[in-house]
Amino acid sequence: MSDRDFRPDIGIAHEMADAARAAIAPFFRTALIVDNKMSSGFDPVTAADRASETAMRDVLARRSPEDGILGEEFGATGAAGDRRWVLDPIDGTRAFIAGLPTWTVLIALEEAGRPTVGVIDQPHIGERFTGWPGGASLDRAGRSSPLKVSACQQLETAIMASTDPYLFEGAELRAFEAVRAQARLCRFGFDAYAYAMLAAGGVDLVIESGLQVYDVQALVPVVTGAGGVVTNWSGGDPSGGGQVVAAASRELLDATLRHLAPAAL
Repeated sequence: MSDRDFRPDIGIAHEMADAARAAIAPFFRTALIVDNKMSSGFDPVTAADRASETAMRDVLARRSPEDGILGEEFGATGAAGDRRWVLDPIDGTRAFIAGLPTWTVLIALEEAGRPTVGVIDQPHIGERFTGWPGGASLDRAGRSSPLKVSACQQLETAIMASTDPYLFEGAELRAFEAVRAQARLCRFGFDAYAYAMLAAGGVDLVIESGLQVYDVQALVPVVTGAGGVVTNWSGGDPSGGGQVVAAASRELLDATLRHLAPAAL
């Protein structure tokens, strides 16, 4: 797999990210109508989410029509082969509607059920994080630079992150708090951008639960391509979503899993 040239697929992913940027730009920090997808609770969606996914699907219809698609807003369509693009048109819609620049566009190429190419794009800041087997890069202001995780191996020196402390309850909350009690610092509220910062060497550890397939697929190639590790709370394959933990090193992951594994689902 590592001998393969991933540049053609990365090119398609970047074209989709460019299209999503253009589709979203007119909506950010404007007075948007926000719909709620849940009858109980709050799961927001806006015209920007729909425009972003539509723009990416249009690129795929032109560039790779034989591939399947799974998108958060419009579901699964297309071919049933080994290749499928998994799209989250705006990950962090709550941040988006609050005008906070920590939302991202997530794009993943899934092959035989596993993500191989991933893009985490932050249009407002102009940062694009791309991962593939054996590498990861940050594109910003016309320049590309390699991504590399930190050298952190111990919980006591780790900077950790999670989207929301209210993701967890019961045994999950107790497990999360046990990790947080040992970590140097914990920050909340960054959605997928926290994984991008892990790949860039700022954050050392991310712990979350309740993720969907389109929330996690793009994150895995970016983190692993930068030298990090991503698993579920049992230490297994995270690509199906659910409970996810990403770490800068295997040592840090193992130390974290000792607390999380008893609450694994």
